Amino acid sequence: MTSSVFNHRYDRNRDTLSLENQDTLAAATVAILGLGGLGCGVCEMLARTGVGHLVLVDKDRFESSNLNRQLFCQEHLVGHPKALAAQSRVQAINSRIKVTAKVEILDESNLYERIKDADVVMDCLDSISLRFKVQDAARVAGVPIVSGAIAGVAGQVTTIFPQDRGYELIYGENGRDQSEGVETQTGNISYCALMVAAMQSSECIKILLNRGSLLRNQLWITQLWTNSFEIMDLI
Repeated sequence: MTSSVFNHRYDRNRDTLSLENQDTLAAATVAILGLGGLGCGVCEMLARTGVGHLVLVDKDRFESSNLNRQLFCQEHLVGHPKALAAQSRVQAINSRIKVTAKVEILDESNLYERIKDADVVMDCLDSISLRFKVQDAARVAGVPIVSGAIAGVAGQVTTIFPQDRGYELIYGENGRDQSEGVETQTGNISYCALMVAAMQSSECIKILLNRGSLLRNQLWITQLWTNSFEIMDLI
């Protein structure tokens, strides 16, 4: 690949991000947990923005029902591990990004290990009970979380730092007993998934660069049928 590709890759970032910002992003590690509709979008955006190391974790393989929204799902990849497809996509976009891809179930036995070296954890999961386990591990590791969820054409995003109450403010303590979110009943639409993924990616970049206002102790909510956008204070 010619050096001009590398030299000009971030030209269109520069009115927004400085060279120092790009260096900060290149030195950062982000763990993306779940590579479905949200995770694929987040992975694509962070790779194109220049985050230097992406840790990609998902146990699943693509199914035909994923073709409606999951950015990396293609007909010939049905049955292929999502994490490996994401790895290939990132390397095709930017060969200088380091990618650690894991095809495995996330639980208490490996969560800390997967996120301990990350600067930010991206929660792109569809299990509420697993989110609480991620939060427990992130508190021990001292790593912030950016969490997104979708259901039909509705979505939400919040940012949780280790000292925050986090998911308890959204789901309540009893949320730990819930295995799946409402999206399993309402379905997921591609444009909603990508909008929420964009908001998550924005929060991640702001954390890494220490810029802008964060959705910390707040919940950003959208409902696209009614064109409504709201930020709810959680405390």
